[in-house]
Order: sequence, then C-alpha cells, then structure tokens
Amino acid sequence: MASTASEPEIAKHAVLVKSEKLPDLTPVVKGYEWNNGIDYDQLLGSYVHSGFQATNLGKAIDEVNKMLDCREIPIRKEDVDFYEEDEFIRRKSNCTIFLGYTSNIVSSGLRETIRFLVEHKMVDCIVTTAGGVEEDLIKCLAPTFIGSFELDGKTLREKGINRIGNLLVPNDNYCKFENWVLPLLDEMLNEQKTNNVLWTPSKIIERLGQRMNDESSICYWAAKNKIPVFSPALTDGSLGDMMYFHSHRNPGLVVDILSDLKRLNTMAVKALNSGVIIVGGGLIKHHICNANLMRNGADFSVFLNTASEFDGSDSGARPDEAVSWGKIRKDATPVKIYAEASLILPLLVGQTFAKRHFLNKNIQNSQQ
Repeated sequence: MASTASEPEIAKHAVLVKSEKLPDLTPVVKGYEWNNGIDYDQLLGSYVHSGFQATNLGKAIDEVNKMLDCREIPIRKEDVDFYEEDEFIRRKSNCTIFLGYTSNIVSSGLRETIRFLVEHKMVDCIVTTAGGVEEDLIKCLAPTFIGSFELDGKTLREKGINRIGNLLVPNDNYCKFENWVLPLLDEMLNEQKTNNVLWTPSKIIERLGQRMNDESSICYWAAKNKIPVFSPALTDGSLGDMMYFHSHRNPGLVVDILSDLKRLNTMAVKALNSGVIIVGGGLIKHHICNANLMRNGADFSVFLNTASEFDGSDSGARPDEAVSWGKIRKDATPVKIYAEASLILPLLVGQTFAKRHFLNKNIQNSQQ
C-alpha cells in the first residue's frame, strides 16, 4: 500500500524559501574557460567574476586603473603648483599616487616590482619602514637567500644567520652595511655642523640612494627621479642600530621627523586627486591614510594584507573604517585584498602599471 504521508510543512518552508529577484545587472559567477588555451591576460581578467579574494583582486585592478586613468588626464598649466620651494613636493600629474609597503616586501623578490614602479616614475612618493630602506640597500652589498620556515632559530643564531620567514640573511650582510653607512653618517654630521643642514629621514634616504648608485636599488631610483621616500620610524631597524653605534663614536647627528610630516601632508593637501596603494599594515598604512585625512580623504585606495579587523587594529581595518575617519572619501570605491603580497602584488602591478607602460612603449615605438 502506497504511503500517503506528505512532506513536513515546516521543513518544506525552511528549505524551499522563495527567492526574490536579484537586480538585473548583478554579475554572474564565471571562471576562466581553459578550453580556449592559456591566455594570462584573459585569466586575470576573469578574476573579478570568480568570487572570494579573486573578485577583490579584480576590483583592485579596476581601482588602480582608475588612478592611472586619472593620472593620464593632462594637468593644466595653472595647476602646476610649485610650493614650499621643494622640487619634490609639486603637482606632477592629475593624480598623486602614494605607495606604502613594509620591510618584508623588500626582503622578498617583490623588491624588483617596487623598483620597476619607481624607476619609471609611476608613483609620486613612498612611505616605508626602516627595513624597507635598509633591506634595499643591503641587497646591493650582498644577497638574501631562500631558506625554510621550519629552520631552527637556535641553530641559525649559532651560525650567524638571520631568518625572515623562509628567507635567510647572513649577519655578514649587516656588517658590510655598517662599513658602508657609518662614513656616510660622519659625512651628514659634518654637513650638519658646517652648513647647518637639517637632516630628515627622507633627506637621509635620498643621500643613501645617491651614494649607493646601484640601478637595482629602489632608493637609487627614488633619488634619481626625485620621488621622496618617507620613513617616520627610520631608527627601528639596522639603520637605527648603525645610528646608535655612530652616536657613541661620533655623537651629535639630529634627525628631524616633523619636517617630513609637513612634507608628506602637504603633498596630500596639494594633490588634485589622490591614489593610495598600501602593501602591509601598521605604521606605513596609517601614515599615508592620515596624510590623506588632511585633504578629506583619498579618491582611490587599494589595501593588500592578511590582517583581519576583529582585534580593532589599523592593519586589519577595512577601507570603510578609514571612510569614517575621513581618510578615504565617502564617494570612493576602495578595495581591500585579503592575501599574501608575494602572490598578489606582481599580478596587480602586471595588470595595471606594467601593462599600461609596455602598451604605451609599443605605441611610441610604432610611431617612430
């Protein structure tokens, strides 16, 4: 005899809830079609419709391209504003791009990605940590090596090897850095005493980049292309160690951070439009965002880090929190990518800055 039982109404209503119609322009999830062959441009273009952090990367690519579109709008003659008698701080384009990154970015192979941007004048200023400066310079003197996250710290210490994640830096690298940088600190102190030079972190970094004179260096290209590198915590690293030793051997060097704060904030205030790209968190993230508060917020923003907001940290804060402070404009479309930078930054740069650079270069070559 057939059962006459029907589905429980409570279960039926729970499972088969009727959907409301989504707006007509709601994007459909769709990944890359591999049967079309391998096309990395199309592959990366498909990310925005793939979901999860791939979609955030796709949105970040769009956001950076908005910065670059704005940057390419010709700046009017009346908007070329020279001020403070400082050739660094002037309107060079319609969109001033602030780039921030932490020291581990330079310790890794992402150094070459950052150098490419600075070499070709694709950003207008940098904010980084002490390590973001010294790791760049030290790599001009001696290499960093690939190791393993699992290497034993005690054993490495006994061998004079420092570990940065799965990267290895022999202590001799820092000894070479000491031998190189101490005479330059003597030179700066002498100029302070004889010419009343007021040294700021950005001026020190510029001098170090000039003296290193190595085209593999971010600091070299920043000095050459008049792109200021700000590092408000310049003493928090090996460079600070060297300054500490120098203060005993030849005391008196003064480093003024307030002048750099004025310099950075003025760049933001005078920017016609402002674009922010921040890789990592902590001091560098807040320093750039707070500078943009002075102009009532950045117009374009991309954050890339692995931090979450549950602990209230600025590193983990989503862009919307910065909107509440006035550090990003209310009508902006900021993006945060929750991902590890060594995986994502080359893809982001490749689909934006580099793609546009080589496209423009090909157009120029075809016109010659």
